[in-house]
This record gives sequence, structure tokens and C-alpha cells, in this order.
Amino acid sequence: MIAHSLASASFRDPAGFVYEGPVGLRRQVNQVYREHYDRLLTSGLYDELVSKRLLVEHEEVDEEAPEPALAYKVIKPELIAFLSFPYEWAFSEFKDAALATLNVQRTALRHGMTLKDCSAYNVQFRRGRPILIDTLSLESYREGEPWTGYRQFCEHFLAPLALMSLVDHRLGQLSRTNIDGIPLDLAVRCLPWTSKFRLGLALHLHLHQTFQRKHSGADQTARAGKMGASALFGLVDSLESTIRGLSWKPERGGWSTYYQEHLYTPDEFQHKERLVVEYIERTGARTVWDLGANTGHFSRLAAQRGLSTVAFDLDPACVEQNYLDVKKSGETRLLPLLLDLFNPSPSLGWMNQERASVLDRGEPDLVLALALVHHLAIGGNQPMENLARLFRRLGSWLIIEFVPETDPQFRGLSAQRRGIHHPYNRDHFEQCFDKHFINMAAEPLSDCGRTLYLMRRRQDLE
Repeated sequence: MIAHSLASASFRDPAGFVYEGPVGLRRQVNQVYREHYDRLLTSGLYDELVSKRLLVEHEEVDEEAPEPALAYKVIKPELIAFLSFPYEWAFSEFKDAALATLNVQRTALRHGMTLKDCSAYNVQFRRGRPILIDTLSLESYREGEPWTGYRQFCEHFLAPLALMSLVDHRLGQLSRTNIDGIPLDLAVRCLPWTSKFRLGLALHLHLHQTFQRKHSGADQTARAGKMGASALFGLVDSLESTIRGLSWKPERGGWSTYYQEHLYTPDEFQHKERLVVEYIERTGARTVWDLGANTGHFSRLAAQRGLSTVAFDLDPACVEQNYLDVKKSGETRLLPLLLDLFNPSPSLGWMNQERASVLDRGEPDLVLALALVHHLAIGGNQPMENLARLFRRLGSWLIIEFVPETDPQFRGLSAQRRGIHHPYNRDHFEQCFDKHFINMAAEPLSDCGRTLYLMRRRQDLE
């Protein structure tokens, strides 16, 4: 699934393309990129970027290329555990991806090369850190040429970060409807007028947009004039300073403090932790999606046991805190991402295949759904059968917590809905899930009736 997602998005670059071969993911390097590829390897740039964990490592393989008339090399890149897209990143993930891209550009310039493009989709998160995955986006630098990736960097990174920082974090979702980057004229209209008094934003967004408008339809690269290497280093430094000056601090409260305000007694919470670990170990899973992960407490129970874990949550504050904790602790198996289960990231781009939907980017061995079902059923008014079908589609194993009608959280949600919702009770829950799963274990978690289930998808046992 990861190979398909990469391959379907690599058609734009004539330098080469990603494809899924008989034995895994491959990239064909075309003859047109030969000079740049050789420069990348012989200049020392490849080795430095790989050692700094800024570029995915690859190895050349002796295999027949799918288009041999165009091919120069076939390379086998290191796989990324899970592909994520900018509109699924917390603010700090977005910011770190931007800074990593600038770091690549600065390093490339020191080796006589440059990033020809700066798509945010060329960055993924690997072992807790952002990394460039498009080897062919680096090309030889010719003295005096402007940075062709500058505009794309501003549209893909600076514009959304400025909007998230100065207006509203939710404006990061504009990257979902503008997969080629947020147009600078749109960004400038949305930014507060005070942004003009911030030097970096004035230069790289406001004046940049004015230049675009003035020279609309013209060759803007040519209009930009010649830029020496020292000027390009200065441009990178200016962009980095501007990016570092942007920040976002979530408001206190909300779901990010859930663990401090949960309804379990200390003994009940420890019992839940032990039971989740026991269930995880029983599955033998290697990959986990934690849905409604909050700040990732239970996700870490999986990641600490060597499982590649994606922690999804709707609340940007939760995902932000989770990612900051990942950075602080140096965790390598946990990826926090934004996800609205009522409106998950769809398939986008050319023929709806350029960017795969989140549900099509993998099939985890195990899904965690802790204290989630009542939010989907009551808060989102989803029939229980719909929820059972969703979890059946996602993975083979399911650890799911049922919150009964007597639970204070259920009563609070139900009061907001004024009792208007589909049937919701334990018997109905078990009947709906029994159509798709075999119940392997169930154990009470608390005095208020919460129960933790371990289920196995029926089709995997038939």
C-alpha cells in the first residue's frame, strides 16, 4: 500500500519515478538525471544527508527497469513505515518539516547542488524525525541561477505555517484543498495586516505575492535575476529565521488534559494499562493504529514494545503535545497525526490517485479504540453497525473499550444530543461487532461498567 501511494504520486518528475517491483519499492532514475545523480553521490552530499538523517538511504540494484529506454539506474530506497501528508501534521511537525527542508537546501549548496522543488509531500516522518524522501529533487547548482524551489517552499511551508500561527491552526487544512501549495494571494488575504510588519513575512509572502501578481504570466524565474551562492545562503537563512519565529501554543483544557481528569481511580487506570499490554502481546502485532489516541499514553505502551505505532487524534492540541513528547524523549516508533474519523483524509489529486486516502495507506495488524466508541456513536450519531464495519476494514486485531450508558462521560455526551441517537447498549454493541469479529477476551475496567475487549476479525480466521 505504501509503494502504491508513492508510485501514484511520482509521475510529475521526468527525472524518474517510483514503482512497485516484484520484490518491493523501487525508483527508476532516468538518463536525463544522470549528471545530477552522479554529482549527488560523488560530491559527498548524499553521504552527509544520509548521516544527518535528512535523506532516505538507498542502494542501487541490478534489476531490469520498467522503462529501459529511459533508465540510467534502478535504486531501492529505504521504506517509510507510514506515509503522512501535511494536512495531518501538528504545527510543530509542519515546522520541523520546513526546517529540515531548509537544512537540506543549505547542505546541498555547500556541495554545489540545490533543491529544484520543495514540495511538502517530499518530506515524511521516519523514526520520529522529518526526512526528505525524493532523491531526485536534488540537482546541480549553476552559479547565478535563482532558487527554483523558493516559491514552492513559500506555498507549501511558509504560508500554511503563518496562517496556523497567526490566524487559526485549522487553516492548515487549506493544504488539503490546495495540494500544490496555498496560493500566496490567498495566504496574504487571510493573514492579519500586522503580518506586514514582520520582516520575514513581509518579504517572503507579501512582497513575494506582489511580485507574482506584477509578473503574472511571465517567466518569474528569469525576472528574479541572477543570484550568487552567497545570496542563496542568505535567502535560506532568512526563511529559517522566519519559520523559527512562528509558534502556536494550544489553549489549556480540552482533551489534552484528559488523562489528568479521567474518571478512573489510580488502581483502575493501572489495571487498564496492564490489560492493554496483555492484549497487545497476545496479538503478536507489529503495526498499530491508535484511534482517538489523545496525547499518546496508550500508544506508547505499544511503541515501547517495538510496534510501529501511528497515534491519530482529532484534537490539534493533543497531537501537538504528543509530537513534542516524541521529540523530547527521542522516540522512534511513534507518529502522532491529525485525523477526523467523520471526515478522514480522502484520495486527492490526479484521478484521485495522487494522494491516497488515510484508510488506503496501510492495514495495521492491530487497532486500538480506547474510550472512543461512545464519541463516534453519540457525538457523531453513527449506528453501531457502521462502527463495526469501519474497524473490520482497518485491521485484523481490535482492542476496544465499551463505555456504558451509566458512565458520566456517556451521560454528558447524550445530554448534548438530547437523547437523539441510535440504539446504544452493551448487548447491541456485542451483536453488531459479533458479525465481523470473534470476541477473544473481555474484562471490566472500572466500577462504572467500562469493559475492554480483545477481538479478532472473522475473515482472518476463516
